[in-house]
Amino acid sequence: MEALGLLPLSTLPCSRSTFIKGRTYYHLNLSEPSSLKFRPINGIHHKHSGVIRMRVDEEEYELKQMKDMTAARKRWEALVREEKVKVLTPREAGYAIQLSNKTLLDVRPSTEHKKAWVKHSTWIPIFDVDNRFDAGTLSKKITNFTMGGWWSGVPTLSYDNRFLSKVVEKFPKDTDLIVACQKGLRSLAACELLYNAGYRNLFWVQGGLEAAEEEDLEREGTRPFKFAGIGGVSEFLGWTDQQRVAASKEGWGYRLVFSARLVGVFLVADALFLGVQQVGRYLQDIRSH
Repeated sequence: MEALGLLPLSTLPCSRSTFIKGRTYYHLNLSEPSSLKFRPINGIHHKHSGVIRMRVDEEEYELKQMKDMTAARKRWEALVREEKVKVLTPREAGYAIQLSNKTLLDVRPSTEHKKAWVKHSTWIPIFDVDNRFDAGTLSKKITNFTMGGWWSGVPTLSYDNRFLSKVVEKFPKDTDLIVACQKGLRSLAACELLYNAGYRNLFWVQGGLEAAEEEDLEREGTRPFKFAGIGGVSEFLGWTDQQRVAASKEGWGYRLVFSARLVGVFLVADALFLGVQQVGRYLQDIRSH
């Protein structure tokens, strides 16, 4: 998935999205954004056969995910290869906005957009943070958190069924649209939707805004574009690729900040461990008396 500047599968919204609700297994259909729905797989009814069935279901899910992503990549590559969608680097996109007054359509989720955005761009997310609190959404949130969300800071996202209608309301179909996201995956999915809806003047920012240097695009917001997509524990400790690159440029002062944070984490963890031990001894003394 790194081809064409796409996100790896592990960073897709709800990637590896099998989760358990009761005893029914669900998985995410990634064949096209409009079909991002969970469908149940056969449940488990017997102890021993259930374990075997669970493994089979997991293998089937992985195979289905691979097939879906392969099919999606082929469609998107065809859009680019056949020049139905033109490719721009972030710098070329900046020139196009300044010199040709083309519109940049930002399709990133709110968590990324609020950190940094291109001046005068239009924000219409194709995926955004799922703020519902029904049983199914809570299950997805728990699964996302336990499968890496705590580390990467990537929230549970859901496809906006009104994405296309919002774009149509805002822009005529002959508008020159430069479509961008953080890394390039969601913007390609958006380009496919828009092209199928009749938009013919589409430009895709290869590598997304994360590939932009600060001088490429006129930025607004509190963070550089490269840092808009990071979060969680990995950002706090400075262990993301973007922060490592920044550290190599900024020098020891930048690194010391995150080194201090790491030491602080170890001290807090050690204090909690000692505290738990003391509480355990205290409870044991109470029982013995």
